[in-house]
Amino acid sequence: MIITVGDLVTDVLAVLRAPLATGSDTPATVHLSGGGQAANTAAWIAWLGRPVTFVGAVGDDLAGGDRLAELRAAGVHTQVSIRPGASTGSIVVLAYQGERTMISDRGANLLLSPSDVDSAIAMGATHLHLSGYTLLDQASRPAGRAALASAKSAGLRTSVDAASAAPLAALTTRQPPAYPTPSAHAPPSAYAARSAHVTGSAGAAAASQTGPNEPDANFLEWVHGVDLLIANADEAQALVGLADPAEQAATLARAIGGSAVVKLGPRGALWAGPEGVLHVPIEPAHVVDATGAGDAFAAGLIAALDAGADIREALHEGCRLGAQAVGQVGARPPLR
Repeated sequence: MIITVGDLVTDVLAVLRAPLATGSDTPATVHLSGGGQAANTAAWIAWLGRPVTFVGAVGDDLAGGDRLAELRAAGVHTQVSIRPGASTGSIVVLAYQGERTMISDRGANLLLSPSDVDSAIAMGATHLHLSGYTLLDQASRPAGRAALASAKSAGLRTSVDAASAAPLAALTTRQPPAYPTPSAHAPPSAYAARSAHVTGSAGAAAASQTGPNEPDANFLEWVHGVDLLIANADEAQALVGLADPAEQAATLARAIGGSAVVKLGPRGALWAGPEGVLHVPIEPAHVVDATGAGDAFAAGLIAALDAGADIREALHEGCRLGAQAVGQVGARPPLR
């Protein structure tokens, strides 16, 4: 079973039919639905037929009940704390021509506590996936860090989605990393054995070199030791100060002592780790709404790895789900 930990929110999605006219009116189609990075990923994993538990927090309001009902209808087991007097999180999403801007009120998600995840881990899980938003806010950060520590202690594989470029950039201090470059005696990535199709000694060399723009600061220290870090190119650049995706992925992998994936949108995705560097393209897709595409990608990737797929197969599955997500309105898969 896979556990996802993080946000559950109400998405108010406005698909703009023209560029945003600041201070005036802009025509749009407005949709209301469930959202939240970890919740979306859980819904896509369930859509693939894999058992999944979502761990999070909502308020004791009508929105919280609606959001939980949606997840359960999608086949997701929920282990969610209901916080009296708190409001369930909400996000206004402005989407236009494949790009989206999010205006967030995390609400009860900030009240997630370290104890909320413990019983889920005790239920025989194999993989824990953490939304980076949980680490980006000081209030929920202890819960996120505790979830990763508990999962590692229980022998689960772990992954983190880096979440969002602007908050990551705000955290970044551009200081040298406090952790050493992994040595030959460091424990291998949980996915190192899946490397039969990962080729290219140049990629392996890139992952072992030290450059002038080493990753820095808090976020990468918090996720050091996870098996897999997932980021898009903007998030990776915010973390490591590099623009080249291969260098981004290799530097992130070295920083956490595991593997890293950099999502490249219409150009697919790039994996780097002890196994080397691998790029997988994506099939062309008609973009209707990019909301939740990264969450769908993470679901496909994680579910495939958890089922025993090799790295190339898992990347293809992530790209397949990401392409499907951009072809529809909203962040969740259709109900079966």
